[in-house]
Amino acid sequence: MDYPEDSGCDSDINVVMNGEGKIIEIQGTAEGAPFDFDELAKLIKLAQKGIAELSALQQRALAEA
Repeated sequence: MDYPEDSGCDSDINVVMNGEGKIIEIQGTAEGAPFDFDELAKLIKLAQKGIAELSALQQRALAEA
């Protein structure tokens, strides 16, 4: 994400998961107005989906190496 996209976000959330989809770390802050638990749950679900996709790509690349 570049600076203009990052600086225009309503929140800044970092999610770290292991290969089994278990949470290692969640760190976040509101960038303007506060957000509620429903929004946080949506962000975590989105992160979970992206991490799973990235993990699958990494596993495939390692298998082909």
